[in-house]
Amino acid sequence: MPTIAIVLLLCFTIAPIPNSILMAFIIGAVLLIVGMMFFTLGAEMAMSPMGERIGTKMTQTRKLGFIIVVSFILGFIITISEPDLQVLAQQVPSIPNYTLIFAVAAGVGIFLVAAALRMFVGIPMSYILWVLYPCVFILAYLVPEDFVAVAFDSGGVTTGPMTVPFIMALGVGFTAIRSDKHAENDSFGLVAMCSIGPILAVLLLGLIYHPDGGTYTQTVIPDADNSVEMWKLFAEGIPHYMWEIFVSLMPIVVFFAIFQIFSLRIQKKSLLKILIGIAYTYIGLVLFLTGVNVGFMPAGNYLGQVIARLPYFWIIVPVGMIIGFFIVRAEPAVYVLKEQVEELTSGAISGKSMGISLSAGVAVSLGLAMIRVLTGISIFWFLIPGYAAALILAAFVPKIFTAIAFDSGGVASGPMTATFLLPFAMGACESVGGNIVTDAFGVVAMVAMTPLITIQILGVIYKIKEHRKAVEIPKMPVPASGVIPLDAFGDDDIIEL
Repeated sequence: MPTIAIVLLLCFTIAPIPNSILMAFIIGAVLLIVGMMFFTLGAEMAMSPMGERIGTKMTQTRKLGFIIVVSFILGFIITISEPDLQVLAQQVPSIPNYTLIFAVAAGVGIFLVAAALRMFVGIPMSYILWVLYPCVFILAYLVPEDFVAVAFDSGGVTTGPMTVPFIMALGVGFTAIRSDKHAENDSFGLVAMCSIGPILAVLLLGLIYHPDGGTYTQTVIPDADNSVEMWKLFAEGIPHYMWEIFVSLMPIVVFFAIFQIFSLRIQKKSLLKILIGIAYTYIGLVLFLTGVNVGFMPAGNYLGQVIARLPYFWIIVPVGMIIGFFIVRAEPAVYVLKEQVEELTSGAISGKSMGISLSAGVAVSLGLAMIRVLTGISIFWFLIPGYAAALILAAFVPKIFTAIAFDSGGVASGPMTATFLLPFAMGACESVGGNIVTDAFGVVAMVAMTPLITIQILGVIYKIKEHRKAVEIPKMPVPASGVIPLDAFGDDDIIEL
């Protein structure tokens, strides 16, 4: 609702837009709200239980070869299922679509295996990140600069609404049979690892194919003279997304069905609940993607164009930050992340504090992205210091905050970013005469980067508070005997001690 209110305020004040775009935006907003409702319900009823049960069953087998093979297959089919990956493939014409899709899927599969093995061995997440990200930046230096932004965007694009609920639940399932004190910490980090795989895969393809960079498809601005023509815009979009989400969900459903027949054998009542949840997920994603692609994408592109043409075009920086602060709350996978974090940490890390940290991070990233659009500064000037700060913080915060922070980066950069914020940046870049491939692309990468810092800063605050609690011991006079009787303490003091 805040995102809708901000866009309407801009439309009625400094950024006038045609009635057809405004009407498409409002209809898209209604579809988005209803779709979010169905998706979040479906994720709770189906995607999370499926992931947890499969993860637990895989771990219980204690067969390393089986876990490696199944983890790779899961990572591969879930990535191919991600709708946003098709969009990414079209942005890089110099690499065949299916070559890019299969390479990215293989990257996610390999890193899902690595993430699963990390959980069983118990290697701290920060150690792995300190090795992998320097490798990423060395590769990025060797690839043509106008291809780098597309490569980093791929990390955020492939961890979308289809991937995140399932993979996060899989992590909970992997650690469910562990009883050691680090099991809770290790249940996070799968999304973080699966975000690195696509970046490395696309960069390696860049070295092989030597692409000149990406292209972009011009956003189609809806032109409807009346209500019947407006309905046709959405009527054409709904069947397309019905088929796209069907193709996306089917591999996961088939995989779960095979697991159910040969291993899980879930009771009929629980299985029926999961099937209803899958139906809710399907309905929710169809409505959500239709709303954001048909309604939100043109509005975002046109708003960016109009604001960047204003005499005071610099206002796009604070406007971008405000939109970024609120729009991350509309990401479907963010809801799943906040729920799991609050549940697994028993409320020690609240969903509210997570939400504020994510919003602050995305606001900063959108401000920096708009500065890039206006000035054309290389994305390396933002990514290298940003990731360096995140990796330094990883040495000082509790392990669970590092894993959650790097998970958050992939979660925050979902379909709302790809279909509203990226077109917004493209529209602005077009108006100021910038290079869209080098200056507008990279928004997804920026959105994926800043939560790594803000969530870990939350971890620093949490660590300071815990330290203060530990040293605040009740002060009272000590008797000559040197022994303080237990009844000198109140009930609350005893519980706290």
